[in-house]
Amino acid sequence: MTSNSKGLILDRRSLIAGASALGLAGMFGRPTWAQETPVRGGVFIMGIGGGSTTDDFDLRKLTDWVPVNQAYMVMNGLVEIDKDNVAQPELFESWTAAEGAVEWTFKVRQGVTFHNGKTLTADDIVYSLNIHRGADTTSAARSVAAAFKDVARVSDSEVKITLESGNADLPYVLSDYHFLVVPEGFQDWSNPIGTGPFTLESFEPGVRARFLRNESYWKPGCANVDAVEVIVINDIAARTNALMSGQVHAMNGVDFKTVDLLSRAPNLQIVRSAGGQHFTFLMDCTQAPFTDNNIRMAIKHSIDREQLLQTALLGNGRLGNDHPIPSTDRFYNSELPQRPYDPEKAKFYLKEAGLDALKVTLSSSDAAFTGAVDAAAIYRTAAAAAGIEVEVKREPADGYWDNVWMKAPFCMSFWGGRPTADQMLTIAYQSASAQNDTRWANEEFDKLLVEARALLDDTRRREIYWRLQELISNEGGAMIPMFGDYLDAVSTRVKGVGPHPMFNLMGARMAEKIWLEA
Repeated sequence: MTSNSKGLILDRRSLIAGASALGLAGMFGRPTWAQETPVRGGVFIMGIGGGSTTDDFDLRKLTDWVPVNQAYMVMNGLVEIDKDNVAQPELFESWTAAEGAVEWTFKVRQGVTFHNGKTLTADDIVYSLNIHRGADTTSAARSVAAAFKDVARVSDSEVKITLESGNADLPYVLSDYHFLVVPEGFQDWSNPIGTGPFTLESFEPGVRARFLRNESYWKPGCANVDAVEVIVINDIAARTNALMSGQVHAMNGVDFKTVDLLSRAPNLQIVRSAGGQHFTFLMDCTQAPFTDNNIRMAIKHSIDREQLLQTALLGNGRLGNDHPIPSTDRFYNSELPQRPYDPEKAKFYLKEAGLDALKVTLSSSDAAFTGAVDAAAIYRTAAAAAGIEVEVKREPADGYWDNVWMKAPFCMSFWGGRPTADQMLTIAYQSASAQNDTRWANEEFDKLLVEARALLDDTRRREIYWRLQELISNEGGAMIPMFGDYLDAVSTRVKGVGPHPMFNLMGARMAEKIWLEA
């Protein structure tokens, strides 16, 4: 997610049309989308991988699945992405843009209160956005928030955002999970206060947390369970066993090897969501030998993508082409040739770099994604035929995002999808981004990215986004061999479940949406 998850409208017609092509496969093994009336009560227990003892609720550094899911339990966002990948009002209940999409006016939802009884006003939203802005912020979303020239309170119920340059996708930008809302002046990130569906009762970072229903929650039909318990289970086998034995009601990151087994269990359902989740081998472009693009191209030609997709993901996804835009995106470059496994071409690029062979260390952990260690081993074998010796360094899951990601010269990671191409490219590839995890910098890329986001002409936008994908694929530091479906497993006792294009566990909002069978 890096956020990665460890993790951004005027032309709404074309956006909605594009959303219909997302390819959501839904649940299999059970009937889907039955119309049922939510019931209240019960304790919903989630077994989630992607937690660490360093976790808290600081919105500036949400990096993995557990903190993101827990943040959404306590806090609301400004804009929500729905199951069709369309931006819907949340704490911003409506918006309008001036000509050129530089000035936007947002209406603040009325009648919403924080858990401490304070009424939500524009001041809270201005504060919550501003913690991600400025030269001194530590926020992972600072590169996204840097586009905000001004965030101003117009009245208690109105906020104006003025951009450095026009952006037709601003409501999608504001759906970023870092942009949740806390009271003005709030700083106690171990004891969060929000307007969300639950309040925090207890919290042991990296181990477990318990949340109680917010009895005055403003969204109808939501916050149906009395309490939510989150148990952090980073080991995939332990997480699967906890679900099968009934210790938890839902788990994320199903092991691709156990999909068929779990789908045959009479008391379980598999939820598959196809979207922009992709898995990455990251080369730090500021550290040798990856400062040389010939080395990066040699690495990119030395992986057998089809083998990796079929072996590591068991076919539960699609081939990647070393850029982050999925085939379901309306700006996907469908004419960029698919990069093949070509050991001889890899050797050619090594020679261009003045080398006959290469030895690299690849840091890997299943914290990066389920099956990452297996994928590293598969890559090591394929790379050997190209004269590249890969030493796989297995890293501990706990602390991976703090100690390895964006520190090791060559490591594994993942990105959850983003609702627009601009948001994905901005947060992960713009040179100034705090989450540019390959530290790749390209002047042409940065210039075109800014130009594209202000355009209302989709034909010209498409031309630019196609070029940006080409630049990343041919020059960037990310080897992206595959896109993977999001796979969750849920007890049949859990109702209201469905696929979502944005992340596991219904876009990290499952606890808010579901109810338990009476």
